[in-house]
Amino acid sequence: MADIKKFDLTGKEKGQVTVKDEVLERGANSQMIKDYIVALRANARQWSAHTKSRSEVSHSGQKPHPQKGTGRARQGYLGAPQYKGGGRVGGPRAKFDQHVSINRKEKRAAIRFLLAEKIQNNNLIILEDEAFKAPKTKKIADFLKGRELFGRKVLIIADLAEKPKSKKKLETKKDDNFLKSLRNIPRAAYIVLDNVSGYDIVAHRDIILMEPAVDKLMKILES
Repeated sequence: MADIKKFDLTGKEKGQVTVKDEVLERGANSQMIKDYIVALRANARQWSAHTKSRSEVSHSGQKPHPQKGTGRARQGYLGAPQYKGGGRVGGPRAKFDQHVSINRKEKRAAIRFLLAEKIQNNNLIILEDEAFKAPKTKKIADFLKGRELFGRKVLIIADLAEKPKSKKKLETKKDDNFLKSLRNIPRAAYIVLDNVSGYDIVAHRDIILMEPAVDKLMKILES
């Protein structure tokens, strides 16, 4: 079994949550994890960079200079790559849709495995949810410094504060003082558990799970 320690914002330990071995030991194919992360990164690309070739640039068809009598090399078109404003050679071209489909079961298995790995390596802790009357950046910064997490890549995962208006985007309330308190803390990211991807987990060394999201995390691990 593995224990996830729980703290309050003062840094005082407030107990722990035990995770069963059978939940943590559910393995995943390493190649599947790699393919999943690579697919996420590929799908994040816009594929919008585009340069014009010599056939696409706007130029007259007039020759730069006469073919003979000048002693210069023959030139046929001002839109050639060697002229200013001419077409580019080997430049980036907008590509067709290269979206990589991700199997839903593989996605869930990858996220489950990566979260379990964080728990086993003691890189995941639980933070008690505390209501902020106003933004308090120093309070959160002191907590991170006490846990030796300040300046490290930390992902803070929370549960939904309210039902989303749109299924496409899940977010917390805009006036959430806790979220505002994080804005000036370097390398600290905040995300809703429903929006977490495998890349978010891999890209951050440590994870802080807000207490209201514990039950949902357990459901993910046990699914």
